[in-house]
Amino acid sequence: MIPYSYLPETERRKWQDPEAILVRIGLQPGFTFVDVGCGDGFFTLPAARIVGNKGRVYGSDIEEDAIGRLRERASQEGLVNLTLEVGEAEKLILCDGCADIVFFGIVLHDFKSAAKVLSNAKKMLKNGGKLVDLDWKKKRMESGPPLCIRFSEEEATSLIEQAGFKIEELWTNEPFHYVIIAKPCP
Repeated sequence: MIPYSYLPETERRKWQDPEAILVRIGLQPGFTFVDVGCGDGFFTLPAARIVGNKGRVYGSDIEEDAIGRLRERASQEGLVNLTLEVGEAEKLILCDGCADIVFFGIVLHDFKSAAKVLSNAKKMLKNGGKLVDLDWKKKRMESGPPLCIRFSEEEATSLIEQAGFKIEELWTNEPFHYVIIAKPCP
C-alpha cells in the first residue's frame, strides 16, 4: 500500500483536482476558508488563489515541517492571504465565527477526537458557513490510510450530525473519496 501522506503532488493530481473540488463546494473570491489538517497545502494554496487578496485562508497541521513547506511555497507565489499554525486540531480554533468554509481534506479519520475537531469547526464558522469533509471511502484500495481507521459515509455523517450539523449534500468524488457538506443546526 502506498502511504497517502507521502504522495508527490503530481501523483495526487492524477486522481484528485483540488481546484475543481474547491469550486464545487462553493469557494469564491473574498471568502474565508479554514483548512484543518492542511499538510503542505494541496488544498490550501489553490484556496488562497481562489479567495484572492480580499479573502483569507487559515491552515493548521500538527506537522511543523509541512507548515514550513507550505509557508515557503506561499512565499514563492507571493500569496499573503494565509495564516498558518502548527498544532493539534483538537486544541485550535483558528478564528472565531469568521469562516465561510471549514474544510477537512482527507484527514477527519486521523484526529484523536473527531468530535472535538468538529466542535471546533462549528465555532469557526460564521452564520451561513459550511463544513466540508472530503475523505477516503471505506473500501480496500492501493492507496490511502489503513481501512480500519477510515470512516464510511454513514459513520462520517453520524459524527457530523452528532456535532450539531445538518447534512446538505453527500457526493462521490471518484475513484477514492466522498464529500459531505453540512451546515450548523440552528
